[in-house]
Amino acid sequence: MNSMHQRSRIRSVFFLVAGLFYAAGFGLAGAAHAQIVALGASNVAGRGVSSSEAFPAQLERMLAAKGYNAHITNAGINGNTNADMLARLDQAVPAGTKIVLLGTLGGRYNARRLGQGDQNAELASIMAKLRSRGIKIIQVNGAGVSRKHLQVDGVHLTAEGHAAVAARLLPSVMRALGH
Repeated sequence: MNSMHQRSRIRSVFFLVAGLFYAAGFGLAGAAHAQIVALGASNVAGRGVSSSEAFPAQLERMLAAKGYNAHITNAGINGNTNADMLARLDQAVPAGTKIVLLGTLGGRYNARRLGQGDQNAELASIMAKLRSRGIKIIQVNGAGVSRKHLQVDGVHLTAEGHAAVAARLLPSVMRALGH
């Protein structure tokens, strides 16, 4: 095989491998990907609605519609307290996470319901650990949610309530992504 033919084959293999890496999500310049984690209790998890109706999924779709390549992992667990979230923080929020959408109400509510106090110290520890890792925190609370956005239990969000939360978070997440 002559050297020109051999260089052509090497070049073809190089472009094939580069294409495979790109398709696998390693990307090249201009293919920025932002990892976001929604951490919290039942309203983050989407109790009472489908996973596609929970605010993390709705927010991911809203970001995509605006041209953002972002994935939101829903790390909400029904019944979690702030202590529970702190204990699973490193597993729930992997390396490379840029933003955490931190549900601040459910953990306190569950802790008080279980007679464990309000767990403000645990919430502060969660925030301190995230900040020490350089992760931006956007707090998710009940702002902008009315009774019409709640299920019959008066605690958990309806699909429309999740949509309202996602719409309210959208500008903050876009700013945090730097666009």
